Amino acid sequence: MRPFQYIAILFVVLLAITTFLHFTGIIGFLWLPAICLLYMVLLYSGVTKIQWNYYLHSYNKGHNKHFIALTFDDGPNTETEAILDILKQEQVPAAFFCIGRHIEKNQAVALRMHDEGHIVGNHSYYHTSGFDWMSSKRMLAEMEKCNSIIRKVTGRQPLMFRPPYGITNPNLYRALKASGMISIGWSLRTFDTIAKDGEKLKNKIINKLSGGDIILLHDSVPLTREILTDLIRQARKKGFTFVRVDQLLDVRAYA
Repeated sequence: MRPFQYIAILFVVLLAITTFLHFTGIIGFLWLPAICLLYMVLLYSGVTKIQWNYYLHSYNKGHNKHFIALTFDDGPNTETEAILDILKQEQVPAAFFCIGRHIEKNQAVALRMHDEGHIVGNHSYYHTSGFDWMSSKRMLAEMEKCNSIIRKVTGRQPLMFRPPYGITNPNLYRALKASGMISIGWSLRTFDTIAKDGEKLKNKIINKLSGGDIILLHDSVPLTREILTDLIRQARKKGFTFVRVDQLLDVRAYA
């Protein structure tokens, strides 16, 4: 069982005990809403913190202290080709977690990702905020639709899925299990989509880098493209080697 299932059982037991103790006059009524509130906080934190592995297991960090991995979400997008140029120049492999409908509009770019040695992973087909509220059946259908277009373009069947917004829940747990894919999270979230200052963004990433890091970036952000070369070179000066996330984690990227 997953942690959320154990916690649900524990909550029911605690609630039953607390109710009994309240009606026997041992404790006050406020214990009941307090336990319910604590449970709700745990549920919410489990949803939003992919590193907790609360609802499903995600690979969030490697173990080699010298290796780090770049990952880019939401492509193919406006900055993807320029980012691919930089990665090629610096000889750095990466993983691109792509949105299926974006691939359909930019098939040549997705094929270039694959041909240049990068991973093309699954980031759902539509990537809407409504994904998190879908049934497991609808989630699975989106995941399979994205895999279908990736397979059509690259000839490979992805095994890596990154949940939209990093949100997880029991329905995604069931959909992911049915899909046969694995969830790839991150250990270093850069928040590049809301950053305003490239130098501050780059320094923040460099200062936080540690061995085994999976770095979350977006190939839709001009600022990310602007700092990428310096980021790669400064990380190397600190002794880190860039590898693909499948090598970092020792897992398979494709079926």
